[in-house]
Amino acid sequence: MNGLRLPAPLRPILLACGAAFSLAACSVGPDYQRPDAPAPTAFKESKNWRPARPRDGVDRGAWWSVFHDAELNRLVPLVEVNNQNVAASLAAYEQSQALIREAQASLLPNVSGQYPATRSGEGGGVLSSGGSGTSSLGTSTSHAFARTAYYPQGSVGWTIDVWGKIRRQIESNVALAQADSALLANATLSAQTQLAVAYFNLRYQDSLKDLLERTTKIYQQTEQITLNQYNSGTVSKADLITAQTQVLNTQAQAIATEVPRQQYEHAIAVLAGRPPADLAIARGALAWSSPATPPGVPSTLLERRPDIAAAERTVAEQNAQVGVAVAAYYPSLTISAAGGFSGPNAFPFLAAYQIWSLGAAAADPLFDGGLRAAQLDAAKATWRQAVASYRQTVLSAFQQVEDQLVALRVYARELKVQVMARDAAAEAVRVYLNQYRAGTVAFTTVIVAEATLLADEEAVLATRQALFVANVNLIGALGGGFDAESLAAETAPPLIEAVARSGPIPPP
Repeated sequence: MNGLRLPAPLRPILLACGAAFSLAACSVGPDYQRPDAPAPTAFKESKNWRPARPRDGVDRGAWWSVFHDAELNRLVPLVEVNNQNVAASLAAYEQSQALIREAQASLLPNVSGQYPATRSGEGGGVLSSGGSGTSSLGTSTSHAFARTAYYPQGSVGWTIDVWGKIRRQIESNVALAQADSALLANATLSAQTQLAVAYFNLRYQDSLKDLLERTTKIYQQTEQITLNQYNSGTVSKADLITAQTQVLNTQAQAIATEVPRQQYEHAIAVLAGRPPADLAIARGALAWSSPATPPGVPSTLLERRPDIAAAERTVAEQNAQVGVAVAAYYPSLTISAAGGFSGPNAFPFLAAYQIWSLGAAAADPLFDGGLRAAQLDAAKATWRQAVASYRQTVLSAFQQVEDQLVALRVYARELKVQVMARDAAAEAVRVYLNQYRAGTVAFTTVIVAEATLLADEEAVLATRQALFVANVNLIGALGGGFDAESLAAETAPPLIEAVARSGPIPPP
């Protein structure tokens, strides 16, 4: 035979490896099929949907950039870097990746090597006697020798994955890692949408404070008119007190906006992974309108929602666990082999005896009191639970999208009417104030008209805020920038799969 010829003690080990590869060829248990999900053909609230032009859509990555707000663009990316809930989800994902490698290690044999050496010897002395009836201690002779023996050897122990139990466990762990990857994306998206909602709520408080401060200045002008008329004796002191009370109440409302404003800022800081004292957001104004977000078709929701992807991967994980439970009914096969040398030379290839052993063992419980049947029933029940949870997650996702779509539709209609009511109230204030100066209407008419105008202004602002929040929530309900195709990368390392499919090793 040409080429390198392996020592005879190593041959049984390699033969055992080849036999193991050829035996590990099947996996018992059900193969995974994605369960059906109750997906409609179209959203109920997507009829007559007309996104704005130009169509911004939802950015596949930085979805928050569609709002064109520089401060928001600065804050939201901090979530992925510093948010501690996201960090915890990342650690869980890394743990699940380690579990894949842990399960894969069971596919390969346990190889160990030893190099024992022993030293032994013999020795002693004899007592010599004198002659003529006399005895004396004679000379003592000793004969001793020592020898060293070396026993270098290697051994292989391998539980063969004949029925695919280990493979099903790896399949389960891969699905778990994919689910954890989706949960990481879901935790990130959730924190990002919470931050965006808190940001627009903060901007609402800024705009409300500006509105109340502007209104206070207008009321102060009304107060001055009333004071002039009181000094001229044309109105009573009650009118003056009413005007002063109106100014003070509006000032108090403006001051009160600082509490929720600061609380939203604190919430943003925590979501960005910072102490509240380390983040300050300058005052700004709520934009007039938010961009329209096209909902797409319902089928894309199954690929765009990270929580749906996580639930579906959990079903795959539990399906593989059913296969693990089925494989427990089949006997386990273990192959062991050992080879080495024995001799007085420290270099085992020189003048040494070759030793080897090869063994195989099969084990199967003859009676387990129904343990395996119970484990299989539990695995099937857990799978059914995962399927139900997946379908419920899909239904909840459709509900959330529909909720935000109807919110956007209704709020948009409401805003148009509120703007008209506000404009009418502003005109009424202008007319009544002129009539009050002329002394043709009572001051109470002006007070009521101004209060109505302020309420209408606040209603317009609140609806604008609601539109921003609904748009953020819709983007979150649609999955943000997530894509389930990214989970395909979370697979077992290809090297292990290649080794497992390589077939028997030919004898040397």
